[in-house]
Amino acid sequence: MPAEIQSESDDELCQTLRAEEFEVLESIYPEYISSKTLDGFVKFEIPVELTNSNSIVISEPISSDPVPSFPERRPTVLSISASALPPLLLHIALPPSYPLHSPPQIISVRATHAWVPDIGRLRKALFDLWQAGDPCLYNWVEFIRTGEFLQKVGLSMSPDVITLPHPAPQIIAPLLTTYENFLRCNQFAQNVYTCSICLVSHKGSKCLQLLCNHIFCRSCLEDFWKLCINEGDIGRVGCPDPGCVKKLSEASEEEVARVVNDAELQRWRWLREKRDTDRDPTIIHCPVSVCQAPVSKPKDVDTESGWSRLRQCPLCAFTFCAFCKRTWHGPLSNCPISQYEDLAQAYLAAAEGSEKREILERRYGKANIRRLIAAYEEEKANLEWLKSSATMCPGCQCYVEKSRGCNHMTCWKCMQHFCYRCGQKLNADQPYAHFSQPGRPCFNQLFDVIEVDEQDWEVEW
Repeated sequence: MPAEIQSESDDELCQTLRAEEFEVLESIYPEYISSKTLDGFVKFEIPVELTNSNSIVISEPISSDPVPSFPERRPTVLSISASALPPLLLHIALPPSYPLHSPPQIISVRATHAWVPDIGRLRKALFDLWQAGDPCLYNWVEFIRTGEFLQKVGLSMSPDVITLPHPAPQIIAPLLTTYENFLRCNQFAQNVYTCSICLVSHKGSKCLQLLCNHIFCRSCLEDFWKLCINEGDIGRVGCPDPGCVKKLSEASEEEVARVVNDAELQRWRWLREKRDTDRDPTIIHCPVSVCQAPVSKPKDVDTESGWSRLRQCPLCAFTFCAFCKRTWHGPLSNCPISQYEDLAQAYLAAAEGSEKREILERRYGKANIRRLIAAYEEEKANLEWLKSSATMCPGCQCYVEKSRGCNHMTCWKCMQHFCYRCGQKLNADQPYAHFSQPGRPCFNQLFDVIEVDEQDWEVEW
């Protein structure tokens, strides 16, 4: 009788201790308990939270084969940065005599994405933590959560560096990075942030953190970016913070896609492509009337050779000459249209009705001659007007005309700062220092002085 009474009291005590232990776990780590049954079966999902952002070196184990394979290949080694590792799934059964006389029975333990090299050593390390009479589930959870088990499973760990052996580093590395990003997104969504535009606090799920780390609510960003896209001012589709606006920083395509709809995203892409095309003076549009796609200048081509005139449309694959806009005639064949300046000058220099004019007319045709002369005279007049009324940008050689204001200019194409009077490049951080240096031609010439007649100053009553 006394033994039976003692056994019944032990079972009641074990049941009480188990209930108290689960109350503690559910109050501290409720998200770690994925399922629990009345008959003592419990499933845990425990993430590994590192104290700091660690560098994880994923190395492919060196083959132990005494005969090296041919050809010899160096083991793959990849390095990533992470502050957490994918969770471990722990399925246990609690016997009626736990925790006084029996330890928990581990039914299965495995790591998400199978990143733990020797899971059997982890099972043994968990058993070593159990002591008769003491609840051990909390110690197990902490042992896994803090990453203390890493050395027990064969992961050599130095300060801020974890060496992880894996047979396929190129496969496991992206999985660990994806989990790290997923965890950061969840943490961001649960916090509360103040939008710098509306000055209202929102949960992170209603906010967006840009690459510059500034945080705004999606509603304010959506209204602002949609307005800029509809007005065609894509240079302002970026961080609204004054510091970022001063740096002319723009949003990435991934950020824009998370805020605006598909139609506005397509317009933003088109406007950006059009702006880049307008800023590049070497881009030529495809001469095919139904195509008209922008064609950029080929890279790594000698500008003195005939190959510099070759262009191929990326859309319709039409190959043409950049000068005459006709089918490509090879790098050695002379392009008569490309020499229209010399041809026009030679024709105008020859006397009317002379033999030289007749030779040129028979070779190129009178209609072509007249067209080339008209183009030559028009370009000459435009060049003279530009030289007299505008200043060339020292960055992209684009002419800029000033209507009013100071002589500090910013090119609309390449955003180069320069002086409108002398055409010299200016320091973007201190552009007005150019006008404050004594002895320079532009000293105290930030504004052009315009003399006004006295009658213009008279006030009409």
